[in-house]
Amino acid sequence: MQQRWRSWVHVTKLDPDKRLPPATIEEIVTSGTDALMLSGTLNVTRDNLMHLLDMVSAYGLTLVVEPAGPECVFFDGIDLLYVPSVMNTDDARWIIGKHQVWLRHDRKVRWEKVVPEAYIVLNPDSAVGRVTGARCTISAEDVAAYAAVADRYFRFPIVYIEYSGVYGNPAVVKAAAEAIEHAVLYYGGGINSAERAAEMGQWADTIVVGNAVYEEGVDALRATVQAVQ
Repeated sequence: MQQRWRSWVHVTKLDPDKRLPPATIEEIVTSGTDALMLSGTLNVTRDNLMHLLDMVSAYGLTLVVEPAGPECVFFDGIDLLYVPSVMNTDDARWIIGKHQVWLRHDRKVRWEKVVPEAYIVLNPDSAVGRVTGARCTISAEDVAAYAAVADRYFRFPIVYIEYSGVYGNPAVVKAAAEAIEHAVLYYGGGINSAERAAEMGQWADTIVVGNAVYEEGVDALRATVQAVQ
């Protein structure tokens, strides 16, 4: 991909545990979004991940898999593998533990497809917040410090502010953006309109739209694409 992902402004996240009809899939991939991310937290299996991949792979849009765990890692048929580490958890499994398990057993890693992500999870009621034990009720200053550590110390190429299902605080995203010098800043959570996409797009390099596809429909997705492109 030659780091083409660095120029993306809009990514659509599809959950393997949710179902969409083929006609809707076609509308999504022709919406103008830069890439599809296949990602979820609960009930994600290799089987439903592969089923979703089969549905979207015929259209030629860039495909990213963000695995929920080592069992969902594969490289065939995808362009990139985004591997998250959660910065604001005290549970080392979600920072480095599951990554060690993956590499302990996988001898054929396609490193040219791997992109590490530093996640900062900020919705305590979200599945990802509960599963990872993330400390979500933190200040903008704390978020900025995590972002700076991820960017300048650990050299993560992506810092991802994840509100997961709710619309976040633009001031927090602004603080993270101002703390980052090299990484690409992603924002995800509650973007279901052009106005919200534009507001977060002021600070995030890339916005991620997921739940709106299922709850609001493809017209809402197109509106978010147009707002940032």
